Amino acid sequence: MLQMNLRSVDLNLLVVLQALLEEQHVSKAADKLQMSQPAVSRALQRLRQTLDDPILVRTINGYDLSARAVDIRQQLNSVLLDVEGIMQPEVFDPCKAEGVLKLTGLDLELVLLMPSIVRLLRVKAPNLRVEIVPQHSDHFALLEQGDVHFSVTGLQPETGQDQYRRFEVARTRHLCVMDRNNPLAQIEMNLNQYAEASHGLVSITGKGPGVMDTVLAQHGVERKVMLRLASFLSVSEFCSDSDLIFTLPEIMAKHLMSNTSLVCRPLPKVFDLPEITLYLYWHERFHHDPMCHWIRAELSELFNTESFKEVNTESLNEGSQV
Repeated sequence: MLQMNLRSVDLNLLVVLQALLEEQHVSKAADKLQMSQPAVSRALQRLRQTLDDPILVRTINGYDLSARAVDIRQQLNSVLLDVEGIMQPEVFDPCKAEGVLKLTGLDLELVLLMPSIVRLLRVKAPNLRVEIVPQHSDHFALLEQGDVHFSVTGLQPETGQDQYRRFEVARTRHLCVMDRNNPLAQIEMNLNQYAEASHGLVSITGKGPGVMDTVLAQHGVERKVMLRLASFLSVSEFCSDSDLIFTLPEIMAKHLMSNTSLVCRPLPKVFDLPEITLYLYWHERFHHDPMCHWIRAELSELFNTESFKEVNTESLNEGSQV
């Protein structure tokens, strides 16, 4: 019964009722609402019928509130404040924000990009907690399920592309990483020398060939993959003092150069590989969320600074396995 009654009520009448309860006079309420007196009088009649109460009662001094109207007045002010809060756009204040921002990405993106994001948030939104959520399989399942706000990846969704939005974070090319004493570090490699080397492969999924295996097949040759790793982060340890070479995104290759026993070398010129593009993705459900809107604006500015322009956009499904 309550639901049926609510559907039949014109909620605009509550604003008129509030003015009538405050002014206790039809003409004054009309002036306050910038409505005509007849319109307010008609609204009062409808309110009386709906509430089955006179609301305003005549006294020797004019009009006064009915007993029911006195009870309603305080409740009504609170209700209208709540409604106003619901209808007004939410404002995100980073200085006061105390929520949780959830990010995800593979170790390439986590190591190279996430620290800069966290440093920015520690300065501009110091009470905002950050959670880095690990990925186990599908790069976009966490976004689709609402478990994270953003994902940084060089991959693209295979399904439901219309559910996601993105902007470019960085571009990078491929380089070879090897021990500085590797004979290939002293020469400009050709196709055969590259193919005959002992290769390490970073395979996040642990399945299938790498990007370079497909590229080499197009040239009619194969390489020897002697080591398969599940993470970029361990490349340095396995590459040092060995004959292994790894073909990696340049931004990761240069990150590994903190190990001074390693060197970067270009791929053979015969290869014409497109750049890897890293994107910040978010699901449509968070597109209008005030916190996420602010985060996107801040990260867009961050990733367009000079320090990030060096890590050079076009999408590529090859960022995880080379």
